[in-house]
Amino acid sequence: MSKHASAHGVPDLSKWSPFAGVVCFLGLALGQLGCAGLPFVGKAPAPAPRPASAPTPSLPPSLELPFVLSSKDDFVVRLVIGSVTCSGALIDSDRVLTAHHCISARSSQGEMLPRDVKAEQIRVELGGEDLPWGEAGVRAIVAPTCGYAAGDGDIAILVLDRPLVGMETRGARIDAPPSLKETITPIGFGRCTLSTDALHRRKRALANIDTVSDARFRATASICPGDSGGPVMSDSGEVLGVISAAVMDSDERTVGRAEFTRLDRFRALFARAAAVARGQSPAELPPVDCSR
Repeated sequence: MSKHASAHGVPDLSKWSPFAGVVCFLGLALGQLGCAGLPFVGKAPAPAPRPASAPTPSLPPSLELPFVLSSKDDFVVRLVIGSVTCSGALIDSDRVLTAHHCISARSSQGEMLPRDVKAEQIRVELGGEDLPWGEAGVRAIVAPTCGYAAGDGDIAILVLDRPLVGMETRGARIDAPPSLKETITPIGFGRCTLSTDALHRRKRALANIDTVSDARFRATASICPGDSGGPVMSDSGEVLGVISAAVMDSDERTVGRAEFTRLDRFRALFARAAAVARGQSPAELPPVDCSR
């Protein structure tokens, strides 16, 4: 078994352009990319002509139709940051929770640097099957002053460039800590070397928390490269933590020591992200450090 220090992202092997349309012809065959040129999100259709006496109501340009192709599990998203891929979770229509080390800048040798990439370098892919059906951009990164290479502070919130109207989201449990023996489900887009199926979202096997420390909690779980940043779900359906690091080998059936970032430890980070989402400049807000 080869041990990895973190459940880090993996190179993005996808060389195709993702589906961007929200409506496809019923007879579309796999490999006939007939929807590839459609807009990412459809605007409200133009209304039928009305008599001159009945003025036509206008919709704000920012109003978008719901994502008709999304499913209840599509709150789990895939992140592409240059040659690195990770996972994340929609905790609000315009915010994605992930791991801090996923959005760390890298040296030419692939080493994680103590600074973040630029927000515009991050692509959020939507859809959990073999091909994504859409994507979104990021306008701001909210992260603590540590956790660039996993460990304490391995948490970040991405503020999207627009709300994903109609998409499923999951609330983050920030008011209560994880509990010993609590059952959890890690979810991510990771893929181990010996995996034979295509890249898609995976719910990992149920696990029980066996250790809770100041900033993290641990369990014996199955984790693959690319799961980093994915949500750790509680039995109640809340996001309890973020996948941070694990002992991994080439087989996704192998279980080993896995570490997850606590959310309740970083309540200030969630408040800061909410302020940025409302339009406040990150430069106007105090940084979130890693001390109590």
